[in-house]
Amino acid sequence: MTRVLEFVVALIIVFILAVIVGLFLPSHAHIQRSIEISHNPEHIYDVLNNFKRFPDGAGGGLEALDPGVKFSLSGPAYGPGATISWKGNKAIGNGTLVNKSGSIDLENKSTVTWDLTNDWHGKNKVFQLTVEPKQGQRVSTVTWSYDVDYGWNLVARYSQLWIHGDPSTVIQYGLGSLQNMLAGIPNIDYNKVNPGLYRTDATPVLFVSTSAQRTVDDIDSAEAAAMKEIQAAMGKLGVKAAGPTTIIRTDWGDTTFKFDLAVPINTSSLTIDGQSHDLAQLPPPPPPGQEAAPPASAASAGQPASGSSSGAAASSGPTPGSLDKQNRLIVNANVRAMMMPAGEVLAASWTGESGVQFMVKALEAYAGTHGYAFNESSAPAYNQLASLPTVSDDAKIFRVFLPVTDAPAQTPDQKAGRTQAFTALDPSLWAGENAASKAAPAKKEAKKHEARKRPEHTKRRHHR
Repeated sequence: MTRVLEFVVALIIVFILAVIVGLFLPSHAHIQRSIEISHNPEHIYDVLNNFKRFPDGAGGGLEALDPGVKFSLSGPAYGPGATISWKGNKAIGNGTLVNKSGSIDLENKSTVTWDLTNDWHGKNKVFQLTVEPKQGQRVSTVTWSYDVDYGWNLVARYSQLWIHGDPSTVIQYGLGSLQNMLAGIPNIDYNKVNPGLYRTDATPVLFVSTSAQRTVDDIDSAEAAAMKEIQAAMGKLGVKAAGPTTIIRTDWGDTTFKFDLAVPINTSSLTIDGQSHDLAQLPPPPPPGQEAAPPASAASAGQPASGSSSGAAASSGPTPGSLDKQNRLIVNANVRAMMMPAGEVLAASWTGESGVQFMVKALEAYAGTHGYAFNESSAPAYNQLASLPTVSDDAKIFRVFLPVTDAPAQTPDQKAGRTQAFTALDPSLWAGENAASKAAPAKKEAKKHEARKRPEHTKRRHHR
């Protein structure tokens, strides 16, 4: 009996000591971890201010503890109120993050705050992430902190002794995963791009696939040759241009630019050699990397145009009226017809022919940080000439489009009123292309004369 009493007294003493120690433990806990990421600070802020990239970015800590974790999004797509929830195993349980606030200062420090709800001890649980630029914004220090209040809950106060367990693991792995994810996003400054999200309609087009060396002169020559073939085909088919010249960018190589030059037309019904064809009824293109089985007579379909091509099919060439390997209607040796599909696009305007490639990469970066899916293999970027083709290269206005999926109705820039809305283009921009093409030979001769006056190595490189 005495030993039992001694044991009970010892338990009481231990309990009292535990209470006393608990009373002196802090009612608030804080931890933080930092990492340096070689990326634009605005990109990092944008990734953190929405949860579309959380599963493959900052959420890597949760996936490290539970590879089978399931995420779901709700609330706004971006900024305060954006919410992500997860369901996981015993290691991470179920939880929710709500974007509480965000403030961006690209010169000093940007901050995003997430309210956390899960089964960790404590209340008022908050993640705060700060992005501080260094080395002229070439490197950013990202600091992720965790704060929690325990109040007078003594058991919860003792739990802070294990705060370097799961909370620290989630933060440390999350920072590493964030760094890896950002490495796949083009490190292009899009601060002044202010793109918008739009919905395009299905559009019938005639186009020519071609390529050129990456100089402005060579690309202009390839475009002029392709346009000449399209205009000849339009005259033979009896159709008219119904939209701006469009460049569909199939491959921007190290030295060569491959593209389709397309012209929207005023009808989807074409008559070729007495046979009627409806472009809206063409089979869909095959999946990327595959080809549709072409007719035996169309074995050579899809050859690129050249500056000297007359557009006449050789006896062994593609058969007009049949389909090529991508299920596009063959008009003649080089001209094809198809429907540009309807869909969502991320788009912005750019002035100056040499900057279009920058805009494409900027849109890819913006889509990457905001979680808009895109696949340039199946839906390549394209640009449209939104000014008269006769103006100088530096004065030409282009609208650049990146087809995307899984995007909201508007970008944050649109909601904030920073995006200049696209307006309907003046039909004279494409109605006058015949006149522009007549002036093209003189312009081309002027370019040749200018090229003769300067050494070969001074030719302008094309950076679009």
